[in-house]
Amino acid sequence: MCGRSAVLSEANGSVGARILFIGEAPGRKGADRTRIPFSGDQSGKNLDRFIASIGLTRAQIFITSAALCNPRSPAGTNRKPSKTELENCAGFLRRTVELINPRVVVTLGSVALEALKRIQSHDLILKDAVGSIHEWNGRLLVPIYHPSPQVLASHRREQAQLQDYKLVRQAVDSHQRAVGSVP
Repeated sequence: MCGRSAVLSEANGSVGARILFIGEAPGRKGADRTRIPFSGDQSGKNLDRFIASIGLTRAQIFITSAALCNPRSPAGTNRKPSKTELENCAGFLRRTVELINPRVVVTLGSVALEALKRIQSHDLILKDAVGSIHEWNGRLLVPIYHPSPQVLASHRREQAQLQDYKLVRQAVDSHQRAVGSVP
């Protein structure tokens, strides 16, 4: 992905956020174009709707990706980041987790969940771990499906995803009770 621009700036959110969302990679029609994670496409609209359903706003969260640049196929379409690309971006993801120091980490899809293994090992697989809260690296980890229209149509319908976001809220609330803070 040499020559591509990373989507990492103040547009990702507040460095004081207690909730970190990790996606797969910037989409070419969304974040790669707008320079704002999960914006400018339907996945971004879905994410905004889902976080709003649990009383959160973008101002309260930080959003990044397992791969910071848009991986493209030879035809110019989006593709999943390769293991090498994820490995090359692992240091950035590790430093982002350290800098933000979130109490709750939300992975959006299997690529993001897999990328976390490069920071702190875990045995989670998305299809088994979705819909549950886990301890990971001194934080609460909530693996959920990506908010893309394709996932909503085939893997995890909207009603199920809305339930998953209620778990995100539950993780945030349990942390708030433990420390008496606001996200």
